[in-house]
Amino acid sequence: MRIIDVSSAWSLANRDSGPTRQVVPSPLATGHHGSYFSEVVTIIRPLVGTWSLLLACLVTIMALASVQKVVFGLIAFAIFWVLAVFPAVPFLPIGRTAGSLLGAMLMVLFQVITPDEAYDTIDLPILGLLFGTMVVSTYLERADMFKYIGKLLSWKSRGAKDLLCRICVISAILSALFTNDTSCVVLTEFILKIARQHNLPPTPFLLALASSANIGSSATPIGNPQNLVIAVQSKISFGDFLIGILPAMVAGVAANAIILLIMFWKLLSVHKDEEDAGASVVEEEYDSHRFSPATMSHFSSLNSQEWNSHLEAVSVQNSPQVQILRNRSIANASEINGVSGSNFDSARISSVSRDGTTGAASLTKEETGPSNSSAAVDTLIAPSERKSKFILKWKRVLWKSCVYIITVGMLVALLLGLNMSWTAITAALALIVLDFKDARPCLEKVSYSLLIFFCGMFITVDGLNKTGIPSALWDIMEPYSHVDRASGIAILAIVILVLSNLASNVPTVLLLGGRVAASAAAISNADEKKAWLILAWASTISGNLSLLGSAANLIVCEQAIRAPNLPYTLTFWSHLKFGLPSTIIVTAIGLTLIR
Repeated sequence: MRIIDVSSAWSLANRDSGPTRQVVPSPLATGHHGSYFSEVVTIIRPLVGTWSLLLACLVTIMALASVQKVVFGLIAFAIFWVLAVFPAVPFLPIGRTAGSLLGAMLMVLFQVITPDEAYDTIDLPILGLLFGTMVVSTYLERADMFKYIGKLLSWKSRGAKDLLCRICVISAILSALFTNDTSCVVLTEFILKIARQHNLPPTPFLLALASSANIGSSATPIGNPQNLVIAVQSKISFGDFLIGILPAMVAGVAANAIILLIMFWKLLSVHKDEEDAGASVVEEEYDSHRFSPATMSHFSSLNSQEWNSHLEAVSVQNSPQVQILRNRSIANASEINGVSGSNFDSARISSVSRDGTTGAASLTKEETGPSNSSAAVDTLIAPSERKSKFILKWKRVLWKSCVYIITVGMLVALLLGLNMSWTAITAALALIVLDFKDARPCLEKVSYSLLIFFCGMFITVDGLNKTGIPSALWDIMEPYSHVDRASGIAILAIVILVLSNLASNVPTVLLLGGRVAASAAAISNADEKKAWLILAWASTISGNLSLLGSAANLIVCEQAIRAPNLPYTLTFWSHLKFGLPSTIIVTAIGLTLIR
């Protein structure tokens, strides 16, 4: 079956079925194909309006792929989608990662794509960039960077409204540099504690964290997974990406904060004396809240810094040099205090017979002898311990400084336009070598399940593309989604917002990216870049629409529920009441500023 031109189908949909109306023939319906298309038009003509458009779409789809491939491809993608959006679905609770592999396997098993095509769809540069940034985040956590960020939140806080604005700004910046997931993992429990100290409901602060993290992550290619995909596929440099979206991100964060203040003004209006207790929470928070930014999971024990310090202190106490000093000091103390048993006993008995109090005093001195001996030991050992602790302290300061320098160097290299994947991997390996320890503990914190999820998703989405359905749907929308006019940008943004909340943002980018860019490239090269940036902006901000819109929202929700001694449930409806207006307003503002 051949393809019916979509513009002709749309023309049919907008014409009535009166006998005097004529259908404009497709350009394909010329020459020897005329009789064929005349028959098709005769059949379709009574089905005017929406039904004719839907029928034309079905004909187009069937022309692009076989019925078997379309049906089986839809089944495989539907299984992937259900498990990606609802990982704990009762009839198959295997999770997102296994769900993506299942979808990929079904695409190959149903012969929608071949095994070789499946391997070719896996984008190694994206996986390398994800791996490198996760390793760098792990070492930054060990270097206490997130602890300092927590202190910054409560430093000289001027009230609840000031705290909310700080959360918006800091989470946005942190997300742009180290992904939105990391920002939410780092700050959720701390925000719960600071809100409890302020005697405030946590909802506005948790919403500020999740929404600002999503908005902030839009500014850089390393801010979120969909931006990684866009940056690699579009070959837009880190600097151009940042310059293109940064104004929209700044305006979006400001607009989001204003919306939060308007919606929760009364809840944020508290007395000043209730708001001065927040600074004391920071140390307690980071002593109790242990996490891995890469895996978004908690430790049940000490974090790496405290554990290393503890082991170092134990090793100093048990070192051979300290034991030798301790033995020598004890021997010297015994010699100093050693007297003959008979002389000591006779002197003590004589003293007791003369004056009970004097004897008691002598006995007291005797009993306190061991403590004096212990004090002598401590005095003798203290210089050695102080020297060891001083050396260890400065070694750690030097190591932390190097971690920060390497991280800044990575960001500078990205801004200079170096290959993003290898830049991140190089920074990660530099930190591993600099640590001069077995890298297994840090590498175990990398979220390999996320990398596997991406592999399965690449294959599943490519299989759906092979069915021809995405192309057919885009052919319908493409004439009305040109980025060189305001109406086209608005329609494109709406399509991205809806599809991102239905199919998730990364699959949406994989499905639409090449098509949107090709359509814009037909206009100009500048419009092609703008189309990629619009896709990045809209697909990221769409995550704020509902609680299920992004992984960052779910992380905040789960972290809040599981917080020790401070559990709190962020409901779907409380998020939607804020997320719907915020998403629409922030998206609209940003679209006017993207260049």
